[in-house]
Amino acid sequence: MMLLLYQKEIQSETELREVYPVMKQLRPHLDEPAFLELADKAKKTENYRMLALYEDAVPVSLAGFVQRVTLNQGVHVWVDDLVTCEKHRSKGYGKKLLSAVEEWAKQHGCRTVELSSGTQRREAHRFYEEKMGYEKASYLYRKHLK
Repeated sequence: MMLLLYQKEIQSETELREVYPVMKQLRPHLDEPAFLELADKAKKTENYRMLALYEDAVPVSLAGFVQRVTLNQGVHVWVDDLVTCEKHRSKGYGKKLLSAVEEWAKQHGCRTVELSSGTQRREAHRFYEEKMGYEKASYLYRKHLK
């Protein structure tokens, strides 16, 4: 049996609700109302975009990204979120979706695609470096404000 794979940009609240279970695997601290609120705010304030890959009408992988302009990187894409549903990993879906983000970036005049990944996510690091050709370019530092 042949699987139907397709991708689409997520835009409506209904579509966000549909992909929430996949995003929850990457962002377990977000309940659905918080996810909907933050996704809407990011879209309105930063032009956040989300692409989803579907397998037979079921979302299996997500990529959330923004186009940015900085003095350091010029015009580029920053990937905020990239996740493939745990039971669908190692099928090439993450590669397909991140490649789609890269193509979007090229079409919109971006010089690079950047992302950060938690230090504990060793499998993700291996994917980015070995399968996608990304290089470790820096450390990300964070300070939580009280």
